[in-house]
Amino acid sequence: MYQEKVILCGANAYEQKYYFNEDFDSLPEHVKKELQIMCVLYTEEIGGILTLEFDEDGSLQFRTEALDADAMYDEIGSVLRIKKIQQEKEELLESLELYYRVFFLGETPDEELQKKADSEE
Repeated sequence: MYQEKVILCGANAYEQKYYFNEDFDSLPEHVKKELQIMCVLYTEEIGGILTLEFDEDGSLQFRTEALDADAMYDEIGSVLRIKKIQQEKEELLESLELYYRVFFLGETPDEELQKKADSEE
């Protein structure tokens, strides 16, 4: 169904806009709101553009970019902030990956649970 990366959501500090992919509209409202807050706070603090996208394996990736002329963009702060988000929102991010793998890639939850168990051993 999906071969390339699929964007879940993103925020742009330059245009002061937030984007949410309507393909994921069936997510609970509180999850959509939490994603919006997370992305917008990141761009307010760090600057640039942040997108959350699923790769072909169903892993959720944080992608950032900034204009070359953007002297306010904090590249080091960006890496640190993303690591902090990944730690604080680990359960949410893992749930989103499982949701994507089941509903978009057609995997069964049992396969996912087995993969997780195998990787923890």
